[in-house]
Amino acid sequence: MRPTTLFTTLLTALPFTTAWLPTKDSSTIRGVNLGGLFVIEPWLQHVTWQNMKCGDQKSEFDCVMSLGQQQADKTFANHWKTWITEADLKEMVSYGINTVRIPVGYWMLEDLVYRDSEHFPKGGYPYLEKICKAAKKLGLYVILDLHGAPGAQIDKNAFTGQYAPTPGFYQDYQYTRAVTFLGWITRKIHMKPEVFGTVGMLQVVNEPLAWHPDVTASLVSEFYPKAWKRIRYVERELKIKKSKQLHVMFMDEMWGSGNPNQAIQESSELMSYDYHKYVKWDTSVTPTRESYMSYSCTASLGCKKPLVVGEWSLSVPDNLQESDMFKTSGADAVEWFGKWFVAQQQMYERSGLGWVFWNWKTELGDWRWGYRDAVRAGVIPKNLKESVKWNVCGAYKKDKRDAEEAVEVKAEAKRDVVEEVVKMPAVEEVQVQAEEPKPSGGARKSHLARHRSLKRTHAHMVGPSS
Repeated sequence: MRPTTLFTTLLTALPFTTAWLPTKDSSTIRGVNLGGLFVIEPWLQHVTWQNMKCGDQKSEFDCVMSLGQQQADKTFANHWKTWITEADLKEMVSYGINTVRIPVGYWMLEDLVYRDSEHFPKGGYPYLEKICKAAKKLGLYVILDLHGAPGAQIDKNAFTGQYAPTPGFYQDYQYTRAVTFLGWITRKIHMKPEVFGTVGMLQVVNEPLAWHPDVTASLVSEFYPKAWKRIRYVERELKIKKSKQLHVMFMDEMWGSGNPNQAIQESSELMSYDYHKYVKWDTSVTPTRESYMSYSCTASLGCKKPLVVGEWSLSVPDNLQESDMFKTSGADAVEWFGKWFVAQQQMYERSGLGWVFWNWKTELGDWRWGYRDAVRAGVIPKNLKESVKWNVCGAYKKDKRDAEEAVEVKAEAKRDVVEEVVKMPAVEEVQVQAEEPKPSGGARKSHLARHRSLKRTHAHMVGPSS
């Protein structure tokens, strides 16, 4: 099924045609992550975690061990039915969202799981089909992301599906399991266009260990080329036209896990790159309102193209979250965070193809991490095609011309491709009642664990945009 172009053009109320790489602003990727659906992160959804009787277990692996396989399968099935529904997708579309990134774990291919030593819920795949089919119906473009790799690509992080003491992914036999998963899901995508009709990108692994070249050297020399070859082998076997092949996504070299192009001999024409930009952990940026706005208004990310900023948020350093400057209850908090959202939106759109916010929903009682709650609170605008043009950066630009032209999407981030317009039905705007976020109390956890081992440097910067 693959559309002739990676992405879809905005039509009336719905974003879409399908296009391999966007060539104009109207088809820029503007998305949200469906985090917590197929890979639960307890810090993000502590209420759900408690309701599932997972208690103080640190990961899905641990919870399944605690509940027992049979009970765990029932418990997780209920979660898959309820965490993200078609109503959520409709609400996203009403907010101008045109893309979803869906994190999954390798255990979705149940034959890969070592039943004597690995413990994961069974039965997730039909729910992946269900959510992808609903996304197709609504014209939402889909990025599938191998979020949890065999053995865990980083230690002590629930986003891998397990709370492994050490990263066990970087071994030949684990690479083979991941490559098997990627080949399997590639085949499913192409053989079921009625289900996966708007899946256009497949990410080979999320957030591998960074700044440890001694560990990740084989990631570049072995896993990346094998993953690429397996995906392309399946597509050749199925006689998939090049124009309909998947775009294969890798974490950009600036992430700190090596150059994904280094050992791949074939043309990189159908490769794409991901970078996760949480300003709160960039030590080169002073954590003040002024610095955050100045940075977001003038910087561009020096990553390979085509780039998608696959994760970002409005969160600030943990020790400043309740400060007078950044607390969400402040008199001007909605106004300022709204401007910062737009400044970041503009930054990521001038740096590449667009962005995917982390996350669609949370149970943190903090809209800085939750796109849905931030829109309902009036922080994030619904008219994303217009907000990218808003002049929130005038005071931070070098000259009058920069102030007048708040955003210019860089030409090198786009590629001349043939676009095929696919008309989609209009979707009525979803009316929702603003919900008062409930405080999470002592269960609230920082997202810091996702990146604790990362070395934040100034290397990702290419300086102020011109």
